[in-house]
Amino acid sequence: MYCIDGGRPFVERLTEMASDAMAVVAWGACASWGCVQAAKPNPTHAVPIDKVIRNKPIVKVPGCPPIAEVMTGVITYVTMFGRLPDLDRQGRPKMFYSQRIHDKCYRRPHFDAGQFVEEWDDEGARKGFCLYKMGCKGPTTYNACSTTRWNGGVSFPIQSGHGCIGCSEDGFWDKGSFYDRLTGINAFGIERNADQIGLAAAGIVVAGIAVHAGITAVRQLTTKPKDTIKTIASEPTDKNAG
Repeated sequence: MYCIDGGRPFVERLTEMASDAMAVVAWGACASWGCVQAAKPNPTHAVPIDKVIRNKPIVKVPGCPPIAEVMTGVITYVTMFGRLPDLDRQGRPKMFYSQRIHDKCYRRPHFDAGQFVEEWDDEGARKGFCLYKMGCKGPTTYNACSTTRWNGGVSFPIQSGHGCIGCSEDGFWDKGSFYDRLTGINAFGIERNADQIGLAAAGIVVAGIAVHAGITAVRQLTTKPKDTIKTIASEPTDKNAG
């Protein structure tokens, strides 16, 4: 009763419109997850579409809002092929939600190198360092933001200097502040402790230099005897010639 449309609860209209549908597409975080209206303690009992429509396939296209090209792509796929795209376990199209924003983020090399923004507008921020320590949820968020981007491919939040808030993930509004740093990321060993990434990277560089120096020294040692032999062998020849 908190959403009345034309004098009728919207849930009734939704049920009517879905009755003859092939499937229902849930556009955005509100339709897909319930979004901020469903935040704890959820006094209005807001729910996502799949909690209301239970007898139809539901395609979830979350985001607050979803990317325009993603929305268009889903409709185009259904129109062209007459079937739904492959969905992940949460009901999202895999063609747009199969990779983490972190995986394709242009700041990812800075993450791997241990280069992070420590404070807003610090030197690291000006250089485009990783926003992980500022609360970026890119490592746990699946969406096409870092590849498709927004406004015709112009930019996306991380490129604009703000970390991802994870708006395409269920319950993102109840997982603490958008500026709380993620913990317990175990997708890759190097991500277990961001504070140690820089040290690890530096250690790898030092180790690489040491290995290179060792190889160079070995090469020098192995080539010296040959040069000496050539010199000794040539001296008598030169003397005899004289």
